[in-house]
This record gives sequence, C-alpha cells and structure tokens, in this order.
Amino acid sequence: MGIDDLKNKASDALDSDKGEKASDAGLDKASDAASSATGGSHDEQISRVEKSADEHVGTD
Repeated sequence: MGIDDLKNKASDALDSDKGEKASDAGLDKASDAASSATGGSHDEQISRVEKSADEHVGTD
C-alpha cells in the first residue's frame, strides 16, 4: 500500500458521516481547549479558525 492509497483511505473516511462527526468533535475539543488556555479572550478568533478548518475537513 502506497502513500496515495493511505491518503485516499483517509479522505474517504473523513468524507463519510462518521468521519464528519469525528472531525467536528475533534475541532470542538481543540477550540474548547484553546478558549480555556486563553481565558476566553480570543474566542472570536478561535471560532473563525474552527469554522475555516471545518470547511476544509470532512463533508460539511
């Protein structure tokens, strides 16, 4: 199995409903951690980054 095969499998997994839910959960946890680490002072920026990342990962 080559690198392209692995890339395609990962892409297929993220494009599924299960993958979308997993990526959303990961992004939510990351943004919550970032918000906690900054004391909520950068929530607007964190939200923008989370939305941008979600647009590039998964199906929604």
